[in-house]
Amino acid sequence: MPYTPEERKRAVTRLRRIRGQAEALIRAVEAGTNCADLLQQIVAMRGATNGLVAEVFESYLRATFGSVDEAGKWHPNNDVAEDIEAVMKIMRTHMK
Repeated sequence: MPYTPEERKRAVTRLRRIRGQAEALIRAVEAGTNCADLLQQIVAMRGATNGLVAEVFESYLRATFGSVDEAGKWHPNNDVAEDIEAVMKIMRTHMK
């Protein structure tokens, strides 16, 4: 779960965008839109979902290997910040 207010706001914004894309996709299917256009919309929706997965996963890693103070600032345990950044870079590249 996103832990800071800023992370929650970003997650909710992404979820609303995904919901809008899903609703548009439903309308397109109902209207008989051609497959190429449907696939383009599906790929866009997948990209938005992958972005949400990456954000939530990063939040999870930061919470697991550190702590978040009252101001929402993350404090790493045992200098793991660079390792988390490396993992997230690999994950973001994989999810594109």
